[in-house]
Amino acid sequence: MTVGIRMLGGVEVELDGRPAALGHTRQQHVFAALAIDVNAVVPVDELVDRVWGEQSPQRATGTLQSYLTRLRNALPGLAIVRRSGGYALLVDDPLTVDVRLFEHLVDRARTTSAPERAVELFEQALQLWRGEALAGLDSPWAVATRELLDRQLFAAELDVTDLRLQLGRHGVLVPELVERAAAHPLDERAAGQLMLALYRTGRQAEALAHYEAVRGRLATELGADPGVELRQLHQRILTANPVLAVPARPADQVVPRQLPAPPTGFAGRADELAALSEALADTGGVPIAVIVGNGGIGKTALALRWAHLRIEDFPDGQLHVNLRGFDPSAPPVTPSTAVRGFLGALGVEPRSVPADPDAQAALYRSRVAGRRLLVVLDNAADVAQVEPLLPGSPGCAVIVTSRNRLAGLVTKHGARPLIAGILDDSEARALLDNRVGVRRLAAEPDAVAEILALCGGFPLALSIAAGRAQIRPGQPLAVLADELRDASTRLGVLDEDDPGSGVTAMLSCSFDTLTADQARVFTLLGLVPGDDIDLHAAASLAGLPAGRTAQALRDLEQRSLVSQDSPGRWRMHDLVRLYAANRAEDPEAALRRVVVFYARSAQAGNRVLDPSFPVTDADEPIPPGCQPLAPSDPMAWFDEERRCLLAAQRIALEHGWHLAAFWLAEGQVIYYYRRGRHHDNLALWQAGAAAAEHLGLGVQGVAHRQLGRAHSRLHQLPEAIDELNRALAVFEQAGDLGQLSRTHQAMALVLERRSDDLASLDHATKALDLALRIGHRLWEGEMRNLVSWYLARLGKLDVAHEEARQALEVFRELDDRAGEADTLDSLGLIAERGGRHADAVDHFRRSIEMYRELGNFTVIAGLHDRLGRALLGLGDRPAARRAWEHALAQYHEQRREADVERMRDQLAELD
Repeated sequence: MTVGIRMLGGVEVELDGRPAALGHTRQQHVFAALAIDVNAVVPVDELVDRVWGEQSPQRATGTLQSYLTRLRNALPGLAIVRRSGGYALLVDDPLTVDVRLFEHLVDRARTTSAPERAVELFEQALQLWRGEALAGLDSPWAVATRELLDRQLFAAELDVTDLRLQLGRHGVLVPELVERAAAHPLDERAAGQLMLALYRTGRQAEALAHYEAVRGRLATELGADPGVELRQLHQRILTANPVLAVPARPADQVVPRQLPAPPTGFAGRADELAALSEALADTGGVPIAVIVGNGGIGKTALALRWAHLRIEDFPDGQLHVNLRGFDPSAPPVTPSTAVRGFLGALGVEPRSVPADPDAQAALYRSRVAGRRLLVVLDNAADVAQVEPLLPGSPGCAVIVTSRNRLAGLVTKHGARPLIAGILDDSEARALLDNRVGVRRLAAEPDAVAEILALCGGFPLALSIAAGRAQIRPGQPLAVLADELRDASTRLGVLDEDDPGSGVTAMLSCSFDTLTADQARVFTLLGLVPGDDIDLHAAASLAGLPAGRTAQALRDLEQRSLVSQDSPGRWRMHDLVRLYAANRAEDPEAALRRVVVFYARSAQAGNRVLDPSFPVTDADEPIPPGCQPLAPSDPMAWFDEERRCLLAAQRIALEHGWHLAAFWLAEGQVIYYYRRGRHHDNLALWQAGAAAAEHLGLGVQGVAHRQLGRAHSRLHQLPEAIDELNRALAVFEQAGDLGQLSRTHQAMALVLERRSDDLASLDHATKALDLALRIGHRLWEGEMRNLVSWYLARLGKLDVAHEEARQALEVFRELDDRAGEADTLDSLGLIAERGGRHADAVDHFRRSIEMYRELGNFTVIAGLHDRLGRALLGLGDRPAARRAWEHALAQYHEQRREADVERMRDQLAELD
């Protein structure tokens, strides 16, 4: 929706070009009081004062809220919101408010050194005025604001008049200046402007007479004489001083116009264009913007688009040079060659150009001094190539494009870096629209969507795809989509029509400059299992020490071949990945290193989360160059690496690395349980079970048990029981008492979901007996707690409490926080079933707190469920509602539909 808010005249609002009704005068006061500080909070007291002043009604706040409600209804496209003690009118662009736009244009006019452009900006600002500001509003605030805006208007009128006089437009100014001088008879600046215009139009006597009139009025009304400037102007008019003539541009000044044609089919980049405008604003120095990005990302197109849009800001010309920093067909342009070219464009005869490069650069700086020039240095290789081409005096602006970051320009010359990234979906679609045509794209929406996805917002790839479509007008776009679909041939398709300018050629220019370490890391990053990679995984992938890998990554980022979307995580564009992977040497060995890195690191993280977790006994050597990690914060590490771990498991299965695929499932058991990602956990263990089929019987038993637990957490009980029975059979055959104990424990938990507490107690008791036989102290605590849980559910509270007490002793002895939290949950259930609701609430809340500290959010939903029942037993219905609402949100997040429905029913009953 387009919005226009006008206050430089009557207060008006337009929504999509149609006027909106603001209501009566006092309601207009409210709107204006918010709009004058658009996007800022106006405190309620201040708002009341602006609307009524000292005459505010007794219930001003209530009346104000009524007006705000009416305004919201009348202005559906605008947001009037309550914020921290006040209200704010929110708009996407503050310049939709004419007061803000007026101030913006005036500021720009006052900071530009080009008089013609400054006049245009002033004129745009003055045209916004439709009459008296805030017309019809009469509060003290409105009157004071109107006076302030009138002073700003008068100042702008005086400023633009000075510029018009400077440009020799005095002839048309006289009527306007006569009127202004009459309106402001004591303003000496207005008087001086009229006197100068009269003098230049041959009306010297009238100019002198006006001076005498002003001098007499000042003496009569203020008892003062004219100021120094007006007296000096009077004297110069008396003597016809030549300094009063219109300044003239030197006749021999050459105005270069070296910009190439504007880019065709340009689309999007609104944010980047705005950032360039901000970076190149005239601040009294030489502003420099450095556009950085990969080859083919559209740096040159962006620079030229901005330069042509702002060409009027540089009336003294534009200089442009392609420095060929990454051109395979020619060596880079030397600074001396570029300077000589600039001097020729500025009208310097070749024989007048000195031979010494430093002298050439000095002459160049002298020639551009005092001029308003834009200098575009395209495709720069490094800082040394750019520095001699920088102007040395204010008035000029410089745009540099490069694949390298050119940090020296930032640190030494204050350049503003601008990273050119890929186009978003709408921008990419607009580019194809501009090149191929809207009708043709609309005829094949599915093919177009696939082409956009396969080009990935990469401007060069999109342009090449558009070119192929243009030169084959009779061919369906679906054929082009088919050609691009195969990753192994995609680059070839994008290179076919113009091999020297395709994606491969563009990337080869950058690749050929890399050192051995940089090339190794770059090519192997094309094999990354997930979307991105961290330093530790990259070091294992490359088989290099972490320090050398980190340096190579930094160098590649400087060359715009990789990027960090988040700190410490590196990624490539899909097309760059394809190119890199095609250049990789011994890719299978590199993939093996990184897959084992992820598998071993996941196991290490799992052991930190649960030191008692029984790791499958298997021995496989770590490949040379692989450097597994022991995560210090496993939950955070798993959060970051989750997608990469899933991709690594997929690659392991594809290559037949079965043990690594199984380890990747086993190493994430505790993480997925604590995060409540049960659907993902099931998929992980389906892959783990497929890998286990190629391993020993014990590994298969573990896979069946974990699959059973995964099914049970999704309430897929028949599948869960079937898998757990398979696991029990395997471990009984193998005589593995420890694994039998863990599997009986799992079976007890599954049968609980069927409300078969007797059967659950039977399996929990068997699990406890086995734990006692093998002397595993921690497992003894776990199984005692499990037995106490089912005893409590069966109403045997005394014996349940004793088992829970012994379990708590074990966990506190072993400093096992997870076990202690679990046992507090059991004690809470025992207390709640025994009618000791206050004790139950205490136990549940302590358990919730401990689980939160551990990052285990799976069980917290059930704990809030039970906490709600205990609170209800205490008669605290509001607290019970809050607990159950919390449980409902967590059940919903975990996609536990049966629990979601049950919780909704409980809340409904509570109502």
